[in-house]
Amino acid sequence: MSLDRPTPGTAWADMQSGNVRFVDGTPEHPRQDIERRHSIAAAQKPRAALFGCSDSRLSAEIIFDMGLGDLFVVRNAGQVISDSVVGSLEYAVAVLEVPLIVVLGHDECGAVNAAIDSTRVDAPSLPPHIWRQIAPIVPAVRRVIRETAVDGVPTGDIDGERVGREHLRDTVAELLHSSELISDAIAEGRLAIVGANYRLGEGTAVPDIIVGDANDAGAGTGGTNT
Repeated sequence: MSLDRPTPGTAWADMQSGNVRFVDGTPEHPRQDIERRHSIAAAQKPRAALFGCSDSRLSAEIIFDMGLGDLFVVRNAGQVISDSVVGSLEYAVAVLEVPLIVVLGHDECGAVNAAIDSTRVDAPSLPPHIWRQIAPIVPAVRRVIRETAVDGVPTGDIDGERVGREHLRDTVAELLHSSELISDAIAEGRLAIVGANYRLGEGTAVPDIIVGDANDAGAGTGGTNT
């Protein structure tokens, strides 16, 4: 890692600090001026990569109070792993040398709700491209259905937030499984992954799973190291 690069822990600490400012209503809007725009025109050196849902309420630079060139952002509906997502994140790690990937889910996710609705007996058919987008979320739905069944009988009441958390963990696991490059970077201590859930009403990004060495920033925040 280049000497001017933050560690995975300091990168996550910076993002957490920015999120606190956003939640408190005291954002600094850093690195958004003319000088910053000019200084990064020739090259980018983002401090972290973020893979999140395309939901319009999850503007990454705003909720983490970051500026131009700070985050390398990849988004799609439901933060679903695909070849293009993995390739983009590998580029961020191998070429841009980011020390951190944040995978960001959120509550009230339309893709998660669509995946839940698709498992119902009377579910209408979905357009094929939408179905292919939400299909990777369905295993998390079925797992929650099994885990909340009473005497083996589904209750019919599916907790969308619980499904979202399960899908977030599945997403992190699939990213590690799909990319030897990313897994090797974590093993070498050059990279960490934080899976976090964003709460729309509160504005908080709450870590749920941490893979790699981000402990200096993740301790005491409710994250789970793996």
